Amino acid sequence: MQLPLTPDELLTTTRAVRKRLDLERPVPRDVLEECVALALQAPSAGNTQTWSFVIVTDQAAKDAVAGWYRTSFAAYAAAGGPVEAMAPAARRMAESAQHLADHMHEVPALVIPCVKGRLEHRALDGQAAGWGSIVQAGWSFCLAARSRGLGTCWTTLHLTYEREVADALGIPFEEVTQTCLLPVAYTKGTDFKPGPRTDAADVIHWDRW
Repeated sequence: MQLPLTPDELLTTTRAVRKRLDLERPVPRDVLEECVALALQAPSAGNTQTWSFVIVTDQAAKDAVAGWYRTSFAAYAAAGGPVEAMAPAARRMAESAQHLADHMHEVPALVIPCVKGRLEHRALDGQAAGWGSIVQAGWSFCLAARSRGLGTCWTTLHLTYEREVADALGIPFEEVTQTCLLPVAYTKGTDFKPGPRTDAADVIHWDRW
């Protein structure tokens, strides 16, 4: 199913979806493959694509990934202080993030975009090329998913335990860098709206800083 979205609507309504992920509706394999095929059209540094997408749907594997994610999230949440003391917007975000952590193992598919090599060993320009390329591909995946009625959320907390996740999924840690974790599910409703953002005029510097 393709949603009738204009390019501008697609770009402004592809949100980080947590509470509105449909945890009970399966996501067909061919739909995930379509999203990856579109992601591969993203530009890459040096015209070389060294990307892989690990798509986790096996329950035991999802349990393992979700377990490491929750361990990392627990430390992250504790560092943020008690939810009750947060401002309303921050509290909503914290509660939404907690919901995702609690239900990560129930999400139909967990997608991990990867890039060949260990990015942390590269010089700064090499890191920028590696991260910059795979991020474009990952975001293209998110846009393709949104256009098909799927929700995603760009998360990185599992990377605290990247080696453990690599061991659980058979990813060769010394040869491949995991870059993020995208929970993927159909959404409960498709009526997402643009988020509050700074006015463009406030962040543009013409010719000089």
